[in-house]
Amino acid sequence: MLHTVANSTDPPSRAWVAGATGLTRATVSALVDDLVAGGLLIEVDPPPRTGAGRPAAGLALTSAGPAGLGLEINVDYLAACVVDLTGAVRHRHVEHADQRPADPAQALAALGRLAATARLAAEADGLIVAGAALAVPGLVAGGVVRVAPNLGWQDVDAVAALRAVPELADLPITVDNEANLAALGELRVAAHTSGDLPGPAGPSTVPSPPAASPPADSSALAASTLAGGASRREVRNSFLYVSGEIGIGAGLVLDGELYRGVRGWSGEIGHVTVYPDGRPCRCGARGCLEQYAGQEALARDEQLAAAALGIALSAVVNLLDVPVIVLGGAYAPIFGSLRAGIEAELRRRVLTAGLAPVTLRAAALGTDAAMRGAADVIIRGVREDPAAWLRRVS
Repeated sequence: MLHTVANSTDPPSRAWVAGATGLTRATVSALVDDLVAGGLLIEVDPPPRTGAGRPAAGLALTSAGPAGLGLEINVDYLAACVVDLTGAVRHRHVEHADQRPADPAQALAALGRLAATARLAAEADGLIVAGAALAVPGLVAGGVVRVAPNLGWQDVDAVAALRAVPELADLPITVDNEANLAALGELRVAAHTSGDLPGPAGPSTVPSPPAASPPADSSALAASTLAGGASRREVRNSFLYVSGEIGIGAGLVLDGELYRGVRGWSGEIGHVTVYPDGRPCRCGARGCLEQYAGQEALARDEQLAAAALGIALSAVVNLLDVPVIVLGGAYAPIFGSLRAGIEAELRRRVLTAGLAPVTLRAAALGTDAAMRGAADVIIRGVREDPAAWLRRVS
């Protein structure tokens, strides 16, 4: 029922929730009373009266209850944020420093101190931190960072290291790939927005040439479906998120669900080969995308970076038929500079460019997408199982 309230445009009444969920009004009323008493919902003033009868009070998520602690460690910074149940960022802390000279224990201890500061600030505001999630630029399994090439990590138990910080010892802690978490953060934002969500520089659809002789009913068809028969909702909820940092990761969302691959390690687009005889990569191969479009390469040559991104993204579109590409991390602030070069390669290389244009946009959450997505994992857990949360705090 929390999802019903959270996804409503305006604060819904108890009667409206009963109608939307199919539950009886008595059941909804009892559940609402429990959620209000447990600090998950609040009742708000009804809208102005527009007809006969007394308007009903609305329901809204509370901003003074459980919160998620989102953490991120990347090659050149540490970050922590606290997000409340409504999705609002209440505290944000970022420390810029090269993490490559530090061993994993040192880096995670520094991140733990930053996380402790964020948690204490949140609790001073009356929030209850429900858990923490950590975003890392690497392959993760069971809370262990199996390999993070750009950090030089292998088989690092990040959960154990963070729990060694006294202020975090009692928290549930999860770890995931940073691009996956960033994609989930973008998905949450898109779910609360109608239509394709423009990023800071606005969306861009790679133009396709006009059809020589469109069918007579093409306008009616366009009103209900997109090219290939995909609904507008499917297009909004299916996208490839590309995170541009020192390395490059990707999170693939298909019809509203994150696709992780068979072993959970999908999305390593930074190691897609764009120039087979090109520059050597830290992974041991040559010509990987991150050697031409990673943050350090980007600073040297934006034009080459855009072309390399376009080559790699064209391969993804040809393989997966993904309709939307979201550029995040270091790409988001300079989306306008990269757009033309990427689009040129998409037009040249995507087989269906003339039939189903690809929408290219900047990340709505900008450079904070991974830690925002990490915090949202915790908040989503509370929303999906409020009974477990109420038992925990009772």
